[in-house]
Amino acid sequence: KEEFHEIEKKLVEEKAAHAKTKALLAKEEEKLQFALGEVEVLSKQLEKEKMAFEKAVKSRVLQESSKKDQLITKCNEIESHIIKQEDILNGKENEIKELQQVISQQKQNFRNHISDFRIQKQQETYMAQVLDQKRKKATGMRRARSRQCSREK
Repeated sequence: KEEFHEIEKKLVEEKAAHAKTKALLAKEEEKLQFALGEVEVLSKQLEKEKMAFEKAVKSRVLQESSKKDQLITKCNEIESHIIKQEDILNGKENEIKELQQVISQQKQNFRNHISDFRIQKQQETYMAQVLDQKRKKATGMRRARSRQCSREK
């Protein structure tokens, strides 16, 4: 009997310990379920934030890419404009060189004309002097003849 009471007592103790363990297990299971729920909520929130971040990054990348493309386009336009301006400038420089050659040729032509005019003026002056001397001689001879004629009369 005593053994029976002891076994019965042990059985009660074990049942109590089992109930206590079962309650503790239920409590821990509840904590685990709560933690798993929190993990799930946090995982979903993290996924949402990750998606939002990726979307923001993609949007930013697209903006930067678009901005880069616009800058490249603008740079190409400026480069094209510079090339056109350089072509125009080279054309103008060539035109200036041609005009300088024309001016140089015209200067030489004018120098030649001036030289020709000086020579012509010298020739005309010389011719005028020679004619003037001949006229003076002719006039002097006429006077001399007239004197001789007057003396003879």
